[in-house]
Amino acid sequence: MQFKPDHARPRAAVFAVAALAAGVNMVHAAAPAAAEAATADSDAIASGNEVIVTGTRTSGLKAADSPAPIQILSAQSLEKVAGKPDLIATLARLVPSFTAQAFGGDQANQTLQAKLRGLSPNDTLVLVNGKRRHTTSNLEVLSGPYQGAAAADLSLIPVSAIDHIEVLTEGAAAQYGSDAIAGVINIILKKDPAGGELGATYGGYYDGGGKTDDITGNIGFEPLDGGNLNLTAEVRNHGFSNRGAVDPRVVNPTTYPNTNEFSAPGYPYLNLIEGDGRYNLTILAFNSGLELGGDTQFYSFGTWGKKDAMSYENYRLPNKVSYTDPVTKEVTYPFPYGFQPLESIQETDYQITAGFKGALAGWNWDLASTYGYDKDDIYTLNSSNASLFALYGASPTNFYDGFYKATQWTSTADINRDFDVGLAGPLNVAFGGEFRRDTYAIGAGNPSSYFGGGAQSYPGFNPPDAGNHARKNEAGYVDFALKPVDRLRLDAAGRFEHYSDFGSKAVGKLTGRYDFAAEFAIRATVSTGFRAPTLAEEYYTTTNVSPTSAVVQLAPNSVGAKDLGLGAGLSPETSRNYSFGFVLQPLSNLAVTLDLYEIDIKNRIVASGTINAAVGGVVVAPAVTQAIIDNGNALDPDVVAKGQTAVALFTNGVDTKTRGADLMLDSLVDHGWGKIEWSVGATYNDTKASNIRTGPATLAGQQLFDQTAISDLTTASPKYVINLGSAWTIKKLTVDLREQIYGASSEYVNDSGATLGSAVTYYQNKIGVTPITNVDVGYQVLKELKLSVGALNAFNRYPNKINRTLEAAYNTAKFNSAVSQYPSFSPFGFNGGYYYLRANYIF
Repeated sequence: MQFKPDHARPRAAVFAVAALAAGVNMVHAAAPAAAEAATADSDAIASGNEVIVTGTRTSGLKAADSPAPIQILSAQSLEKVAGKPDLIATLARLVPSFTAQAFGGDQANQTLQAKLRGLSPNDTLVLVNGKRRHTTSNLEVLSGPYQGAAAADLSLIPVSAIDHIEVLTEGAAAQYGSDAIAGVINIILKKDPAGGELGATYGGYYDGGGKTDDITGNIGFEPLDGGNLNLTAEVRNHGFSNRGAVDPRVVNPTTYPNTNEFSAPGYPYLNLIEGDGRYNLTILAFNSGLELGGDTQFYSFGTWGKKDAMSYENYRLPNKVSYTDPVTKEVTYPFPYGFQPLESIQETDYQITAGFKGALAGWNWDLASTYGYDKDDIYTLNSSNASLFALYGASPTNFYDGFYKATQWTSTADINRDFDVGLAGPLNVAFGGEFRRDTYAIGAGNPSSYFGGGAQSYPGFNPPDAGNHARKNEAGYVDFALKPVDRLRLDAAGRFEHYSDFGSKAVGKLTGRYDFAAEFAIRATVSTGFRAPTLAEEYYTTTNVSPTSAVVQLAPNSVGAKDLGLGAGLSPETSRNYSFGFVLQPLSNLAVTLDLYEIDIKNRIVASGTINAAVGGVVVAPAVTQAIIDNGNALDPDVVAKGQTAVALFTNGVDTKTRGADLMLDSLVDHGWGKIEWSVGATYNDTKASNIRTGPATLAGQQLFDQTAISDLTTASPKYVINLGSAWTIKKLTVDLREQIYGASSEYVNDSGATLGSAVTYYQNKIGVTPITNVDVGYQVLKELKLSVGALNAFNRYPNKINRTLEAAYNTAKFNSAVSQYPSFSPFGFNGGYYYLRANYIF
C-alpha cells in the first residue's frame, strides 16, 4: 500500500477552524471581557490564588496553601513558549523536572515521550479534567532512557484547548492508582461559554528542515440555558530534518554492474536517518456541561486525533537486494542508486468522558466513564524484501506491516463531604471506586512484509507476533483531610487495587503542612506506590533491524524468553516516596518553594541490554540463537552471515534510588512603566541502581544489563536543569526571555563489533553543560490581535558529537552508525535553533 497523506482531511479541519472564526461577529462584544479575564487569570496563577483539584479531595484549596508541591501553568504561560506548537515540548520549557524526548528509533520517532523526575514516562500519570488519560499503543523500544515508554501521548491534546495545567511533583498512587510514582499531570480544558481565539504559527530550523505550520481555533458557546460547549480544532504539518554525517559505506563503495551511488540524488548525504520525521496532524477537543437542576450537572469532554507520519531509516546499498538468474547467472540489482526506506504510521486516537456530578444530603458525588482508543497502522515504504527478490526476482516496494492497538475503559465513582468536628477546619471524608479494562493488540502484516528476513528496515509482524490481550482491575480508596489546629493541615489516603493478571496491591499516603507564619511553612509526605506493567511491555514483540544488525524484542513470557530462563513475565513495580519542603513568601510579590525528595523503586521494569547471539557473523551464545529460532523470528541472511544478531526484553531487573530537589521562585514587579515577572525553576536528580538481576548461563557470560542499560537509568538524563525566566510587559509590548541550563549527561553504547569484529566494545558518549536561550517578543497590534516572533535555542547550540574513537571505529569498519553524529539522548535535541512567527486573534 502506498502511503498518501490525506490532504482532504487537513483541508476540512482548516474549514472547521474557519467556521469557528465565523462566530467572531456574534460574540465580538465579548472581546474586552475575554482580554480582561486572561489578564486576571495570569495574575491569579502567579500569586498562587488558583484553586487546585490535583493532589487533594478538598474543595476550594488554593495552590499557595497546598500541602503537596504543585506547579500551575496558565494558558498565557503556555502560549509564551509554544512557538513550536506541541504540548510535550511546551511543558519541557516550563517544568524543569519534565524532560522531553527529542529523537526515537524506528516507530518511536513518530510518538515521542517525556518523563518526570528522571523516572520512566510510564511512572507519570496524566489526567484530563481529573480523569485518567489513555496510553499510546506505540511502545518505545530502542531509544535509551525512554525504552519501554507507552505513556499517554500529550502531543494529541491541542495547547489552545487548555485552560491551565496542574503538575503535582510527588507520588500519588494512593490517590489515583497505578503510574503516579513520579507525579501527576492534570490538564484542565477550557470551558468558556463565549469568546474564542484563532492562532497561526510558522517556523523552521535555522540550519534547515523542520518546517512547521500550525492553525488552531477555539470557541465557546452556550447552546442551552445553563450549558456550555467549548470547541478546539488544530491542524499542524511538520517537515523532515537531517543532521546526519556522510555514511562511510558510500565513500569509495564497491561497484556492481549497473549500479552507481555517485549519481544518486543528494550524494554523498544518502542516509537521512538522523533527524525529525514528517507528520500531518489534525486534533480536535471539546469540553461541555449542562446544569440539570437540583445541584446536578451533566458533563462531557474528549479529544480526537489523526496523525500521518513517516521517518527515514538507514540507507541500503545497491547490492542489498539482488536476483541471480539461475540460467544466465546474470545478477540484477533493482535499486541502482541504493534506496532509503521510510517507516510510516497512520494513527487514530480518541478519548471521550461522560459523567454526572452534584450534591445530595451534604455529600458531593461524581460518576463518570471514560473510553480511550489508540491504533497505529504501520507501513514500510520505498523498500524491498530481499528474500523475496532473491527467490523470484520481484518484491513489493511498499508494505503493510500490521498494527498496534490499545484501548482503556475507566469508570469511576467519587464521593466526599466536609464534617464539622469542632477543630480549626472541617474534616473532609472522601471515598470512591474505579473499574478499568485495558486491551492491547498486535495485528499481523501482509505476508510479503515478514517473509524470510522481511521488508528492509522494518519487518512486518508475523502471525506468532500477533495477539489480543486484556486485563481488568478494580480499585477502592479513602482519603481524609483535616485542619486539627489553625496552622496544620493533614491528609491521609489509602487505596486497594486488584488486577486480573497479577493480583492485588494496597498503598497509602500521609501528607502534612505546618504554617509557622504567613510567610513560612514546611510540608512533608510519606507514601507507598506501585506501577502495573503496561500490556505493551508484557506482550510487544518484533525484530528491529539495521543494515548490519537484527535485534529480536522478546515478549517477557514468550517461548524465546523461556528458552533463556527469562520467561517469568512481569510483576508490578513498588515504590516508597519521601519528601520534605519549605514554602516561603517573604514579600507579597515573592514566592519560593524548595522540596527535597527520595523515590525508592523495587522490581523496576526496565529494558535489558543487547544480548548477543552473534557478532560479525561469529556465534557467541548458541542458546540465544536457538531462542530466536524457537520464537519464530526469521532474520536477514546477510545480517546473520556478517552482522550482529541479538535479543532484548523487558524485565523486573533492578532496584533504583532517586534523590533530588526542586526549587521554584516567582516574583512579579510593577515598575509603573511596565511589569516584569521573574522566575527561577531548578531541579536536581540523581539515580543509583542496585540489586541488578544477573544473566543466566544461557547468555554465555553476558550481562542481562550491560553498560548501556545501566547508564540509561543513571546518567542519560541531566542531573540538573535550571530555568531562568523574565517576562516583560510594557504597554502593548511583551518580551519573554528564558534561559534553560542543562547539566551534563552521558550514555555508554556498544559498537556492534566495529572495533574488534567478533566482540562488542563499549564507548561513552557525553554531553556537557549547555545553556539554551529561548525568546518570544509580542506586540498587541489591535485589542484583539497579537503578533509574535521568537526563537527556541536562539544561539543555535548543538550537543557534543559522539565519542571520537567510536566514530573512527564506525568509519573504519564502514558501519552505517557513523551517520548518527549526535547522541540521541540529548535533552534539547540535535536540530539547533528554531525560529517562528505567530499570530493570535482573541474575540
